[in-house]
This record gives sequence, C-alpha cells and structure tokens, in this order.
Amino acid sequence: MTTINEQAQAYRKRLFPGFDSPLASTDPEFVERLDRFAFGEVPASDDLDDRTRMMAILASLVGAQAIDLFKAMAKGAFNVGLTPVEIKEIVYQATPYVGMGRMLPFLYAVNELLEHRLVSLPLEGQATTTEDTRLEAGAQKQVDLFGPHMADFYQSGPEETRHINRWLAENCFGDYYTRTGLDDAQREMITLCFLAAQGGCEPQLVSHAQANMRVGNDRAFLIKVVSQCVPYIGYPRSLNALRCIDEAVEALEADAE
Repeated sequence: MTTINEQAQAYRKRLFPGFDSPLASTDPEFVERLDRFAFGEVPASDDLDDRTRMMAILASLVGAQAIDLFKAMAKGAFNVGLTPVEIKEIVYQATPYVGMGRMLPFLYAVNELLEHRLVSLPLEGQATTTEDTRLEAGAQKQVDLFGPHMADFYQSGPEETRHINRWLAENCFGDYYTRTGLDDAQREMITLCFLAAQGGCEPQLVSHAQANMRVGNDRAFLIKVVSQCVPYIGYPRSLNALRCIDEAVEALEADAE
C-alpha cells in the first residue's frame, strides 16, 4: 500500500514530469508539507477525475488572481488531458465574473503556453450566437440555469439600471454560456470556483450553487470541487463557499415544498 507521500510524488510527476520545484532546495520543509497536502491528501480525498479537478483549480486560480501558479498548473492541466479549447474557454468564461482587466493576464499566459506547445492560433471558433441572436439565446440560457422566473429578467428593474440586466442576458449568458467547448455543467462548476476564489460574491455564489444543482452538479459533487480548491484559495473562502452551497440546498428544498 502506497503512503500519502508516495501518492503525492506520483501525482506531482503526472502533472509535471521531469520538473522539480526550485523551492525544494531553498524551502525543503515547506515544500514537503505543501506537496503532501496539495498533491497527496487533497486529491486522495475524493473520486474526481484529473480533468475535472484541474478545471476547478485553474478557475480558482483565475478567481484568486494567482497568475504565477496558474501558469504552472496550466502546464499540468495539459499533461492530464485538458484540451487547448477547454483551457481557453475557462479563461474566456471568467471575463464576466472577474472583469476584463483581471482576466487578460491569464489569456496572455494561455496563449504563450499554446505557442510553446506549437498549437496553432487562433483556435477553432466556439461561438454559437450572433449580434441578432445573443439576447434571446442568453435569456433562454438564464431560464435553463436559474428557472422560468428569469425569462423576462432582462426587462426588469429600475429604468436607470435596466440596461445592466440586459447586458447580463446578452453578454454574460448570450456571449459566453452559449459557446461550445464546455457544457453547462462544466461552465457552472468553474463559475462557482471563480466566485468562491474572489470572495465577497456570496449572493451570486448561492445563486450559482443552485444553478449547478439544476444542471446535475449536486451538493456532494460541489463539496468535492471546493475541497480541491482549498490549497489554492485558502480556508476562509472555501468555508464561505461551503456555507453558500448549503444555503442553496435549503433554498431549493424550500421551493420544492
């Protein structure tokens, strides 16, 4: 039976074959404990596959604005099977949640990695909407994810802020959620990770936890996802995310009564 340290080393080698952290020589005690936890105990805590785990980790790193570690983990993500399209879509999906200014360094990092891996850019397009169809498609996607009460949400609210609700339907959902490359369940999972890693987004986190459950990402799965993010976003934001998941469960149960 392998020890947790042996599991950690095997997992690290799968992510980063032939690479040793330079911190191993300057901070050996720290690296030993970090590897045991992040690459041993945490991955061994559940049955998530490597691809799902890495999607969650990459999204949490974008949300946490951890560009240096994102560059490293993106290489590991390629090594366990994430495609160029999937990694790009994770970064694109972050745009309406972290903002263009905080997303852009990660897009540059992905492009640099793809060029290093000799992947031809631009990648094949994944858009399914046009300027004429994005509003209708986005509003429908909101209904699919959050329920029928969202059908006319883009027309609701005070007149002076109603345009933002329209943008939410057209841009956030019509431009991004309608893209191929990731399915609804994957997009909602990574959105949960963006929100959890940022902190201060608890109302949105509860709503998207509910959306996750509507597309099949149940409470047990979401707990596994948040657990994988703990080494990368810390305990306070992870515990907040777990509380929001439980609030979402309670709200859905109340609606069903």
